[in-house]
Amino acid sequence: MDKDQTAQHFLDLIKKSRRGKFKIYIGMSAGVGKTYRMLQEAHALLRNGIDVKIGYIETHNRKETHALLDGLPIIPRRVLFYKGKELDELDVQAIINLRPEVVIVDELAHTNIEGSKNEKRWQDVMDILAVGINVISAVNIQHIESLNEEVKRITGIEVQERVPDSVIAQADEVVNIDLTADELIARLKEGKIYKEDKIEIALKNFFKSEHILQLREMALKEVASQVERKVEAEINKPIKHDRFLACISSNEKTAKNVIRKTARLANYYNSKWYMLYVQLPSESADKIALDKQRHLINNFRLASELGAEIIKVENTSIAKAIIEQAEEKNISTICIGKPHFNLFKIILASNVFNELLKKLSATNIDLVILS
Repeated sequence: MDKDQTAQHFLDLIKKSRRGKFKIYIGMSAGVGKTYRMLQEAHALLRNGIDVKIGYIETHNRKETHALLDGLPIIPRRVLFYKGKELDELDVQAIINLRPEVVIVDELAHTNIEGSKNEKRWQDVMDILAVGINVISAVNIQHIESLNEEVKRITGIEVQERVPDSVIAQADEVVNIDLTADELIARLKEGKIYKEDKIEIALKNFFKSEHILQLREMALKEVASQVERKVEAEINKPIKHDRFLACISSNEKTAKNVIRKTARLANYYNSKWYMLYVQLPSESADKIALDKQRHLINNFRLASELGAEIIKVENTSIAKAIIEQAEEKNISTICIGKPHFNLFKIILASNVFNELLKKLSATNIDLVILS
């Protein structure tokens, strides 16, 4: 490690020690009781002499949850006018100025009103943590970025507001708020989650029993994975040296799938991962179609948000470039999508596919073909 790297490492340690602690409540869906639990915790902290304040809470007019706001100090929201409407947002600057020991910030995946300093509320939370204020927040499992495709497959709904996995990984504590499918559906039917006119629609769509069971399993796995990572870090287990390489093409759908699934694998094994795009001569800046170029930029951003280091190389052979990068970065697992015909044709035509397989068979590098 050179002098600059040593200095940067020490600076990172200082920043980490000054940073606030971050706790996230995760649930399988709306209505499981995340906000209720956060408010209960706020009361407990207050009784113990901790300076805790409510930065932003969304009770959705649920009677029992709303009642818990009584007696808790609330920081007024920032009022904004947008498209002729008066709207309110989390007031980050007011929180930083007041400097409470702990602030409750609900709806981590929320998208801020246009014109706000940050696009997303999780970015606001990062700013608050950076000045040393402790934050308690909440998110539903379907809002975690790398699970987006899986949630869409289960529910048929594409969730638009998402939180990068790297944000969840920064939490000092992750708590699962769990209910059985029957308990959650009972709460829905009793009108404790949505108003009466929305109950029937919810029961036929998102709140089907089979959907809830699968989302519950995802939430339990996610929290277990985060806890395992924390245990490994705290008891100084030997550091794993798994390294994943996600190989993408300019095909948007395949690429997103490879990125998200590789991120999940790397997250599960608490490993470093890279995203590789090999630019063929036919995809140079002056030749590639604008829509493909746009998809690539979006996919680079997605991979970056999920914690990948981006590698973009120019080469006439995809397989050869994969081998070179795998060797250079000490990759343990290469992840690719099911080859579409054109990609497969290119690999075979270059006579390097056999070389790739031969090279991999002589090493400890695994090849994973993602469906």
